[in-house]
Amino acid sequence: MDTFGEFFKLTIFGESHGPAIGVVIDGVPENIPLVEEDFTADIARRAPGAKGTTPRHESDRPKILSGTYEGYTTGAPLTILFWNSNIQSQDYTLFDDIPRPGHADLVANIKFNYANDPRGGGHFSGRLTLPIVAAGVVAKKIIKAVFNPEQPAGEAESGHTYELGEHDGIDTSALPKSNIRLNPEAQGRDVDIHAQIISIGGETDRDKWDALLDKTQKEGDSLGGIVECRIEGLPIGFGEPFWDSMESLLAHAVFSIPGVRGIEFGDGFAAAAMKGSEHNDPWGPEGPRKNGAGGINGGISNGGPIVFRVAFKPTSSIAAPQHTWNFAKGRDELLQIKGRHDVCFALRTPVIVEAMAAIVLADLI
Repeated sequence: MDTFGEFFKLTIFGESHGPAIGVVIDGVPENIPLVEEDFTADIARRAPGAKGTTPRHESDRPKILSGTYEGYTTGAPLTILFWNSNIQSQDYTLFDDIPRPGHADLVANIKFNYANDPRGGGHFSGRLTLPIVAAGVVAKKIIKAVFNPEQPAGEAESGHTYELGEHDGIDTSALPKSNIRLNPEAQGRDVDIHAQIISIGGETDRDKWDALLDKTQKEGDSLGGIVECRIEGLPIGFGEPFWDSMESLLAHAVFSIPGVRGIEFGDGFAAAAMKGSEHNDPWGPEGPRKNGAGGINGGISNGGPIVFRVAFKPTSSIAAPQHTWNFAKGRDELLQIKGRHDVCFALRTPVIVEAMAAIVLADLI
């Protein structure tokens, strides 16, 4: 399914080389300032142009079709559209016979009885992360309005600001149904979500990344990367035991990003080689004194920074020839993929990881 969330619910639609892609978001509170310019900064972070990214360039200007009036959300479903314009659809029917290694060509054709749109990856394309970034912008505004109601959640074109509830509390009638009740000390804090890439192709020294990208591009190959995300300032109490634990929800959302191969929280896989005395987080008067658990105990936020790392695979479409199976001819063949592809698409993913984290928190709120 293409819908995520229980109270803050979003549905993405469209294909990479179709006329448009977009998102419908239900559960957005009314009176939150929202104009198309609010999306500019995060969309720019996802855009190509830097070394190692695809030469495909789209304007990626959002069009709000519903859910706002005079620069503010109305409480009705919010629909945001992005037109596709820079499309170069080569003969993708070739991949019906010779599915591309690492792509969804074969499994999508079998699952959908060859009705799948294969152009540019269709609905499986990383281009569908653009409306997710847009949904993340909306989610970040909700988070700011909830935790810091005395601060403006943003500015509309008219210059008016919005304050959620009274200065001494939160008017919960203006919010989606909540499964938590915020303590007074949880208000007035800044909840910050920030992600950055910390490794490319296993190399953590940023000074060596440019040379590694150049070398890999000349080889016609690609690289993966690791993104670390930190959620600072979140109070105790978010998440549920077992099925809806904070880790479960974040992992569900993050694994929905195309190309994710792993996620770890806090000490992560290194914890398997530790002793309890090394991994445990002793408590202090201000919360946990260290962060081996990544800010989560029993599936519930513990007041410390939530820290997780996401492993992205190398870009599947590479210029170097690859041996793979031709199902029409029943033999192994050499396949060379043409087109515009990232050497390391992980470079463009930190803002997508941030968006997924914000979407999860907005739903829990």
